[in-house]
Amino acid sequence: MVDAAVQHEIVLRLRECLAQRRIQLGFEILAENRAVLGSVGVEFPGSAELIGYLAQWVDEGFSSPELIETFLASFATDVRVQLPLIEYVHLRFSEGALAMWREDYECAIRHFRFVTSVQEEAPDNELIAVCHFWMGRCLRKIGHYDEALTVTTRARDMAMSLGYSRMAAMMRVGEAWLLFQKAKTADALRILKGAESDLADSDDFVALGNIESAYGRIARRQGQCDRAIAHFKSAIALYSRHDPDHRSVARSLVNLVVAQRQTGLQLQRKLDSDLLRRKSGKLCADPKSHGIQQRAALEAMRQEARQALDRADSIYRGAANHRGLGAVHVMRGFLNVDVGRLDAAMEDASAAFRLAEEKSDHILMARARILQCMIESTRFEEGIEDTIDPGTHAQRACDLAREALAIAQLTENRRLVARAYVWQGLIWANRYFNDIDAARRCCDEASALLRPEGQPYIWEDLRRLRNEIVGNTQVDTVLREWSQGLIGDRTFQQVNEEFAAIIIPRVWERESRKVSRVAAKLSVSPKKVRRILQAAGLLRSSPPVTAPPSRSG
Repeated sequence: MVDAAVQHEIVLRLRECLAQRRIQLGFEILAENRAVLGSVGVEFPGSAELIGYLAQWVDEGFSSPELIETFLASFATDVRVQLPLIEYVHLRFSEGALAMWREDYECAIRHFRFVTSVQEEAPDNELIAVCHFWMGRCLRKIGHYDEALTVTTRARDMAMSLGYSRMAAMMRVGEAWLLFQKAKTADALRILKGAESDLADSDDFVALGNIESAYGRIARRQGQCDRAIAHFKSAIALYSRHDPDHRSVARSLVNLVVAQRQTGLQLQRKLDSDLLRRKSGKLCADPKSHGIQQRAALEAMRQEARQALDRADSIYRGAANHRGLGAVHVMRGFLNVDVGRLDAAMEDASAAFRLAEEKSDHILMARARILQCMIESTRFEEGIEDTIDPGTHAQRACDLAREALAIAQLTENRRLVARAYVWQGLIWANRYFNDIDAARRCCDEASALLRPEGQPYIWEDLRRLRNEIVGNTQVDTVLREWSQGLIGDRTFQQVNEEFAAIIIPRVWERESRKVSRVAAKLSVSPKKVRRILQAAGLLRSSPPVTAPPSRSG
């Protein structure tokens, strides 16, 4: 039989290691006392308290959640009612931890709320501080950032009042992330630097990795992708010192891919722009090898991104982490959209939504719907699947955008809501709906949500929406001037041609992109319809006619 005094001594040592963030020493203590841990059960006084602290070490990477699940199973209801309140509190805390690891955040929050509600009657201030912090983690996962920040700062203050500066520093990393989400970047950076200083000589590689990851997120949002990539790689190296298969390794791999994709899109736009300028004679032809090298670099970056996602996928599957797997699918979907693999992208988006729906993960659900909206919009704009009425793709994109916005608004993630507004605006502004007033309202809503962040980094999607609104506004202005007889020095034939360039593409969209139907409806020649659509970039030019192969010889 295990001596209760020995078990209590183990609890005290594990508590101290957690408070001082001496992670490696804690793992050594756990390894040295496996026999004691194996004897944990209802018949030993204080076992529930030990389970509560073991749950914290499982969260650090010791053993697996199944260990806690096994211990909890031995505490049946008839046993629990006889426990001292402090031990029952530890069991509820452990049950909250188990629910958190299973991504059942609402259930976890209920357990944690109970624990914090009885802190006066069952004081264990270290446990209560951690409980507040973990409740903040859960609230953050479901997008409730205001309350998450409140309970996280409460946890930090409790840790500081206990004299545990390193534990408080670990908690301040979570506080900084929440401030960053609320667009208080300067405050977030200040807190991160202080936490980094307090943890510099510790072996809490997860917290140190979280700091590097946060630096990377901030740099990426500011458009500094090279710096972001460096920070994410540093975070991966730190997490790997703790455990090469730690779930945070996978999270940073996904964040790394986001930054790599942004860099790749910038390079792709430059390559496309240079090509157009060379064709128009506005740019001297570069040596052929230069363009080849840049395209090779772009493909190498995309290949590295795909490999990073494969690695993240493997880690998340091992941890049975739905949100992580969903994030991998979303990023794979974006990479597939970038190279025109729309069917594969839709498969990834649908897989992400199914994973999110299983856990009622509104943040992931909204991201998946936005990706699906983008895919349907691309199919509409590029006229893909000509056997389907193009309006079907436009309507699907509209429905998906509405759903994405409704889901995003269930969270306090301002950027996610803004992105949903942007995509709804882009759909309203397309050639099928052409509702510029609705598009402008969406643009205004998105801009208002992003305004506190300033202007250093604005999404390309938002720029595109603004350009669409400006372009259509210019068309409205032209039509209004013509109605007043203000045609400048144009001839009637020139006015006629400009009007045809405005009206024919819109009628073409309404007539299922059928040239013959447009020609019949407007009583113009099909040849003119094709010419105007080709000039607008909406219809591919006919391939050149070539002579049949020679049969001589």
